[in-house]
Amino acid sequence: MAEALWIGRSSAATDRDDHALWELRTVRANAGGTGVSTMGLDGPGPRVPLTDNSLWESGANGLVDGPGAYLGGAPLWEPRPDWQAPSLADALPWEPETKTPTSTMQLGDSPLWEPLTNGRPGVGVTDLESAPLWEPNVDVATEGPGLFLDGVSLPFVEERAPDASGVADASASGGLSLASVGRLAVRTYLGARRAAGDPRLTGVLRAAPSVASFIARSRTRSAEAAIDDTVVPVRTTPVLALQAYLDEVLIAVLRHPELLPKESDCTSAAADLERLRALFAREGWIDRPAEYHRDPPPPYDIETWEEHRSGMGYERAAFSSGWEPHPLEPGWTRWMAHEANQTVHAWVSRVPGRHHRSWLVCAHGLGMGNNPAMDLRAFRASQLGRRGINVVVPVLPLHGPRATGRSRGEDLMTIDMVDSMHGVAQAAWDVRRIIRWLREEQGAEQVGVIGYSLGGLVASIVAALEDDLACVIAGIPVVDLPHLVRRHSPPDIARLAGTSGVLGPAADDVHRVVSPLAMDCRVPLERRFIFAGLADRMSTFGHARRLWLHWDRPAFESYPGGHVGFFWSAAVKRFVDEALRRSYTNAAAA
Repeated sequence: MAEALWIGRSSAATDRDDHALWELRTVRANAGGTGVSTMGLDGPGPRVPLTDNSLWESGANGLVDGPGAYLGGAPLWEPRPDWQAPSLADALPWEPETKTPTSTMQLGDSPLWEPLTNGRPGVGVTDLESAPLWEPNVDVATEGPGLFLDGVSLPFVEERAPDASGVADASASGGLSLASVGRLAVRTYLGARRAAGDPRLTGVLRAAPSVASFIARSRTRSAEAAIDDTVVPVRTTPVLALQAYLDEVLIAVLRHPELLPKESDCTSAAADLERLRALFAREGWIDRPAEYHRDPPPPYDIETWEEHRSGMGYERAAFSSGWEPHPLEPGWTRWMAHEANQTVHAWVSRVPGRHHRSWLVCAHGLGMGNNPAMDLRAFRASQLGRRGINVVVPVLPLHGPRATGRSRGEDLMTIDMVDSMHGVAQAAWDVRRIIRWLREEQGAEQVGVIGYSLGGLVASIVAALEDDLACVIAGIPVVDLPHLVRRHSPPDIARLAGTSGVLGPAADDVHRVVSPLAMDCRVPLERRFIFAGLADRMSTFGHARRLWLHWDRPAFESYPGGHVGFFWSAAVKRFVDEALRRSYTNAAAA
């Protein structure tokens, strides 16, 4: 180590920029032999390898009769020789100015702490095992900010007279004062109280009981499968319980305290919901929710360019969304303030070689949209390319490059059910614009849609608004956002939401315009597909079952796993492959 963070100069200056508490100790050769001296970074004399010297010692004269003798005899660092060791009698933790011009302890231009000594100039710490290396500045006046810290005592060393060798004995004889112990106890209590109120911790603690309750209910429902053909029996295994537990833990971790609403948030959100419900009722959109959605034109300003990331080449597309809430809707100004959200980004993976006219539009889940390579791999773009199917993954509103604050989409899943409704409606609009771009400018002959989780909700809505889709595949779908928010809200937030009415009937009525359960699917029955996890604790198996019943019981696949377990499920892979084989008529896709 040739240099230190702070290196003092050879002069005893009081300016902090030119004076350090410690300086580098070097060895300088001279005509009479090798001697030990202290010097700054710019000091004279050649340096010798550090292997000839010890790292630390106590004395400033280079002798090896102190604790440094145990380390070899010479320190890398030592106290500055011009430093004066003051008395400990009137020590305070810190002081704004000094009483003598020789001290380096002015608050404005020097360190707040200095090395502990035994009170004799030129002699360093003599007992490293029993004394702290640092102590508060003790050269203080009778006035100053230090007086406000009365009652605070740091670990100190009792001064003792020098022994026969002339070296003082310093041993620890003090400790924390009663006031410091009290402050430490208060800080510990407040920290424990904050931890106990953290929804992430309480969620993790509730994970195991929640899984136990889920297993018990699953066994009860499985017994009903013999008399109810809409019930899927669940074989409760340790692996199933583990995946359910991991889902519960992940849900708990996502409950960041900063995302939890306050009472004022719930009150204003509930007021917006009531006004919006009145508007929707007047326009007839609650009874005819599909009419809320306007038919979008193809994008007119789309730009594309090649990119490469994480070993995967793809094409990036960007265009203006063009979607906005109806002018009279509450929350219009708030939603349009998300400027980055007004540009749609999409990752495109084309089949190499000859031109292929089969496309699959993929709607990702909550928290995705940040990594193009990861998103494309999640939808198995390479495998689909070998089947002759091009893939496009649009980034959903308030995700990835479209986010204005948090990048994981949390702004889309808040207690403000007006914002969440606007986000899902815009997502459906953006996907439909991409479908028009594929058909009118890319020569697409067949376009299907697939979605995971939140993307399953978007894909299901698009299937209720678009004609002539090759297929719709809803994976682990969410179909009822108000229900999902109610289920995952911590108990205190659920009570607050119930009192304010923000998750009451008004939320259900408003969200009918973005609920696939309130609209008819336009895709033929034989090209509708759903898969879900039996141990899914996020969107839950119940959401998929409700969609399956509403869609007149199309092809359905369940797997014994949690929310993200389908990534590793061979049954789901075979199910999706079969869905694509049955839906796409060209030979390559089949």
